[in-house]
Formats: sequence, C-alpha cells, structure tokens
Amino acid sequence: MTGPHRDPPEVVTVGESMVVLSPAAGAPLDAADRLAVAVGGAESNVAVALAGLGHRTAWVSRVGADPFGRLVLRQVAAAGVDVGPVTVDHRARTGLYLKDPGPDGTDVHYHRAGSAASRLTPAVLADARLAGARLLHLSGITPALSRSCRALVERAVTARPLAGALVSFDVNHRPRLWPAGRAAPVLRRIADRADVVFVGLDEARRLWGSTDPAAVRRLLPGPELVVVKDAAVGATALPRAGTASFVPALRVPVLEPVGAGDAFAAGFLSALLRGHDVDAGLRLGHLTAARALTVAGDTAPPADRRRLDALAALAPADWSTLDPAAAGVLAGGNGRRER
Repeated sequence: MTGPHRDPPEVVTVGESMVVLSPAAGAPLDAADRLAVAVGGAESNVAVALAGLGHRTAWVSRVGADPFGRLVLRQVAAAGVDVGPVTVDHRARTGLYLKDPGPDGTDVHYHRAGSAASRLTPAVLADARLAGARLLHLSGITPALSRSCRALVERAVTARPLAGALVSFDVNHRPRLWPAGRAAPVLRRIADRADVVFVGLDEARRLWGSTDPAAVRRLLPGPELVVVKDAAVGATALPRAGTASFVPALRVPVLEPVGAGDAFAAGFLSALLRGHDVDAGLRLGHLTAARALTVAGDTAPPADRRRLDALAALAPADWSTLDPAAAGVLAGGNGRRER
C-alpha cells in the first residue's frame, strides 16, 4: 500500500497500532451495549498529530491481513501519514484493545499477544524509503511486545540506522505489558541513548524512584534533552547543559485522557523541528495535548498551526491567564472533569 507522500519523510515513527473499541457515551465497558470502533497506537498517534501540524510523516509497523489491519492502514493514511513502510502480515492478526471509562480515569484491556506488530524486527529500519528523515520517534511500548521488538528499539538508539536523524523516545511504560521491576532497567538503558526523551513524573517515580525532574535528569545523563511531564501541573525541559525550563499546563475539561501524551510529544517535536525555543516547544506540547484531552478518540482533528504557534509564543504572564476555550484551542466536548 502506498502512502500520500513522494518526498522522503521528515519524521518516521515505529510501533504498533491497534483497533480500539470503546463504549458509546463513555459508559463503563460492562454496562455498554454499543462499542465505537477507532484506531490508536502511541507512535501512529504522534505521526498523525505531526502530519496535522504540516510535517511529512511515515509510520513503520506490521498489521494483519484482516479487516482490522485494513481499517488501521486506511485511517492512518487518511490523516496524511505515509503507510507505505507498513508490512501486511498473513500469519498474524492485528492487535486490539478496549477502553473502560470510569470516574477515576480510563482503564485499558489489551488483546495484542502474538500480534503482527509483535513480529517487527530491526530490519524494518533498513527500508530505503526512510532515508533522509530528520527525526525517528519510538516509545517504550514497543520493547515490551517481543524480543525482536526490543532488539529493533535498541538498534535504533545505538546503531542509528537512519543516518543524521535525531532519535526521540517516549518512555510510555505500560504496567499491563510488563511490570516496573522488569521494565525499569531496559527503559532506562534505551532512554539514556536517545537524543530527546519524554517521561511522565509518575512513570519515573514508578520505574526508578525519581521524585522530581532534576532527579530524572541525573538518572539520564545521555540525552540532549529530557522532558518531564507532571500531568496537570506542567512540563519541565532539562537540557544536558544549561537551565531547565518549566511551563505550566493548561486547565481544560477532560473528555478522554488517552492520547494526550502522544499529542504533547508531537507538539514539542514540531517546535523542535522548526527551530523554536524550548519554552515554545513546551507550550505547543500543552496546546496539542489540550486538544487531545477534549476528544473521545486518541487523536484530535488538525488545528490551525499558525494559531497554535502564536499562542506558543505568548509571554509567561499571558500564558498563565490563557483561556483555552476562548482562544479556540479545544477540539470539542465539555468533558467530565478538569485537568
């Protein structure tokens, strides 16, 4: 299947995407009589969001030769992402997960063991169509899927098969895939070899016992930049040398939190690729995350990049008083609770 781009991609993301089943109207899964069908996956979420911000993106993965695989390819391609590097696997199925909304957040149930994407290998990074990319984005979900997937991610951060590309890595620890005790050393080793790292403070505490952004930075001395996200509080960018930057999060009504971290990474990486400063990158990350928080799916519709860039350039005092709804940031929904 060919993608929409003839030019080499600016950004390459690698990882599994699945079909998502979620109860209509946000009901608990055990009380639902209808399920909405969508597509989601951390790395394709980032690719979709970056495409919506005007970047040429390609997604590398495997899907089954089944209706769900065709659905995944169609939806990701429709968002402007090149799916040409995706392999259709006739021996394994497309992964599936179910969302279970509740008053304290959304639980997730995976049906992905033995999926087509778990059969990814380091060889996928040798695809000539990926040459010339400026950025390779990966997440800590992929090494949890299989030995070959772990080898893929480890090769990406050590051998650097995409010559000249920055490597960004979102820790994205999923306890349902592997417990913290087993994941912690693997994710730390991979993260310390990337150029840009995203990690939630809650993840860092669970994995490594780190209680503040400075502690995370000390634990990961290798990357050029470590971005520590603290949910509704804000995000801190800590360069290898120089002063840390903190930007508070926006207060928005939350309809569905899944996918917000991917949107944040996409916003920040877009700013980085376009030469914006770190503070603007953190603000653009918050803006794109805010949009994702106000939609039921994993990704929000494309936004007006010029408007988001203008908001990302606000002075700190103006940012602190920004009303996301009045500024036209939110993508939809009144939400159930504030973030």
